[in-house]
Amino acid sequence: MTQRHLLKLLDLTGEEINQILDTADQMKYSQKHGIVHDYLRGKTLAMIFEKNSTRTRVSFEVGMYQLGGHALFLSGKESQIGRGEPVEDTARVLSRYCDGIMIRTFAQSEVEELAKHATIPVVNGLTDFAHPCQVLADLMTVRERMSRLEGLKLAFIGDGNNMANSLIVGGLKCGMDVSVACPEGYDPDSEVLDFAHAVTGPKFELVRTPAQAVAGADVVITDVWASMGQEEEKAVRQRAFAGYCVDAQLLEMAKPGCMVQHCLPAHRGEEISAEVFEQHADEIFEEAENRLHAQKAVLYLLMKD
Repeated sequence: MTQRHLLKLLDLTGEEINQILDTADQMKYSQKHGIVHDYLRGKTLAMIFEKNSTRTRVSFEVGMYQLGGHALFLSGKESQIGRGEPVEDTARVLSRYCDGIMIRTFAQSEVEELAKHATIPVVNGLTDFAHPCQVLADLMTVRERMSRLEGLKLAFIGDGNNMANSLIVGGLKCGMDVSVACPEGYDPDSEVLDFAHAVTGPKFELVRTPAQAVAGADVVITDVWASMGQEEEKAVRQRAFAGYCVDAQLLEMAKPGCMVQHCLPAHRGEEISAEVFEQHADEIFEEAENRLHAQKAVLYLLMKD
């Protein structure tokens, strides 16, 4: 992996994404078989959280422990970065204490600025623009279940948010056809759409009806309609996304035996029906587990000597 940081999947090549997935497979095998893999012994990861988290915090903290290192939790409300310290100063201080930084925040520009001034690797744990670690776990799960990514059709139903942005990029770079259904006014980022329309080979489409996106899909993915920071828009978004629920009727349009993925937390009865969620719970919680293995692969590839 030639990158110093993991800021967004747009920065990676398809080969680098597959290298991460191959390494994640090895990490998972070692963890499942009790094989010691403390490749980051003595290393420390600073974890900055300006957004609340369950899976991101636990998976990174446990991952560093399993790799032989240590993770430090830094709350945005309790650290100086949350009180207005310039990002560049935080980057330079943490670079002198730690071996890597993971940040979960709002603006992509903050992550980019942190990486610009840090002399250690920076990992994007989530921004409003991108969710690269989650999508690496998604791709890992699909590849485990279907033995490949290239040539499969991935359909995303819902808001053109950080998940949609990263799924479009990751899916296309791995040779998948990608179809996204969003209501008007909730499209993915223009930078991502420009990338998608410029890709040769895999096909991309942005449509307005979930049935059109799901037609012939091997994998159907959805996410909450109102992400963190958008709670005040919930009522408006519920009206805008009416008809965008991944339910049994919609899945009849997909390929038989299609996978369903959800990055969690899930609002049953909104973006996904309770029936579909429970029918595909094994896949969804395998996807959640694979956050641990994919992120360990990222940390190893970026922080190893």
